[in-house]
Amino acid sequence: MTRLADRDVVQAQSGAPTLLERLVRQDRTIASAGLIIVTLLCWLWIVPMARDMYGSMTGASAWMMRAAWDTRHLVLLWAMWMVMMAGMMLPSAAPILLLYGGLLRKRRNPWHSAARIYAMGAGYLLVWAVFSVGATALQRILSRLLLLTPMMETATPRAQGILLLIAGVYQLSPQKAACLHVCRTPVSFLTQHWREGVRGALSMGIAHGVYCLGCCWALMLLLFAGGVMNLLVIGALTILVLIEKLAPFGLRSSRVSGAAFIGLALWLLAG
Repeated sequence: MTRLADRDVVQAQSGAPTLLERLVRQDRTIASAGLIIVTLLCWLWIVPMARDMYGSMTGASAWMMRAAWDTRHLVLLWAMWMVMMAGMMLPSAAPILLLYGGLLRKRRNPWHSAARIYAMGAGYLLVWAVFSVGATALQRILSRLLLLTPMMETATPRAQGILLLIAGVYQLSPQKAACLHVCRTPVSFLTQHWREGVRGALSMGIAHGVYCLGCCWALMLLLFAGGVMNLLVIGALTILVLIEKLAPFGLRSSRVSGAAFIGLALWLLAG
């Protein structure tokens, strides 16, 4: 250990990276790579299924066309929603996860920071897993009421307009603004909600996921309005979420999109 410490001192004086610095950089790379890999895997699952849904419907999406709502079908639908939510929402959560990892590396042994980052990410995704249960149940209800087609699109312009109206009104609400403010200020969130250990990281991830859900749940309704497996809708919502959370004009963008949703909803409802 003494030799390693002496070597680090010499390397630091010469400007070369020390062993600790190399470990920290490696730890950051591992955490970043994990986020990227999970997101890519989600999109590699979503894209072929969506393309098949609007194509031959004989491949990855064939199971969606089953009329029976048995346990297997419900579980697969939940998995579909969960993968979509992970692919759409993880990119917007990456800044706070990496910021959390950076703070950990300044406070403690770098070997432990990756585990805590993943625990926080798991807590975040757990919230969206619960949301996916609700989305699956809503899909079942809409299908039973014949408001959703087998292609997982709203059956009437009126139903589409109602969903757009709900999303638009919520975009302009104080609740949306409050949750979006938390999502846009990760330093403040970490300061107020800091917990030690892996369990603490999991708890922080759940807390941040709840705020994120409060910010974005109404936007996810637009998947029903535009087509649950419509790649254009999925991509547009992913970009909108990123703009709202990360862009300097994100707060204003939520108001602009809310007004646009309401305008489109009134046009559909009046038609």
